[in-house]
Amino acid sequence: MSQLRERLLAVSRRLIELGLNRGTAGNVSVRDGTGFLITPSGMPVEEMTPHDMVQMEFDGRHHGTRPPSSEWRFHRDILQARPEVGAIIHTHAMFATTLACLRRDIPPFHYMIALAGGDSIRCAPYATFGTQALSDAALTALANRNACLLANHGMIALGRDLDHALAVAVEVETLCEQYWRALQIGEPVLLTPQEMADALEQFKGYGRWKRTP
Repeated sequence: MSQLRERLLAVSRRLIELGLNRGTAGNVSVRDGTGFLITPSGMPVEEMTPHDMVQMEFDGRHHGTRPPSSEWRFHRDILQARPEVGAIIHTHAMFATTLACLRRDIPPFHYMIALAGGDSIRCAPYATFGTQALSDAALTALANRNACLLANHGMIALGRDLDHALAVAVEVETLCEQYWRALQIGEPVLLTPQEMADALEQFKGYGRWKRTP
């Protein structure tokens, strides 16, 4: 069994441990050769084995004993459109999903917003899960970004590899929690465009957070 399958399962389990996913919610994919591996549809993570990870081609064909996640379309489309992306994590994390249900972009209330690639984390318009419409909406929201919210649904985080995607997902959920908590008191003071530009410049040389061109 390939190490990549084992790593995909390990990251899926880590998302449960961190509380970013529960039950059968969410999905993870990783680029693999000329296609990608993705978690199976509707299967609790604690029941998965490396063998259950689904091999997919970019034409939509899949191989293995399990059907792929119902969200395979946006995984495929992101990987095709963004050659620098090696892994994708989709979660129904509590604070990200709460703000997604309000259909709110996350504005530059904190400089760490820059890790998502710009001065905001956009919220994509609502579309039914598993549809091409959802994939199209996600691709638009992810333009020049490494993360987005999905209205009334959850979050997508992108990375160079599985470890990077996991780190982005964790940080986005942290930012969403911070923003939610700040909103309980009032409206946060937002950073200026210049302040965010300076933060983005700093991130270019900031170790694991180095932005991919």
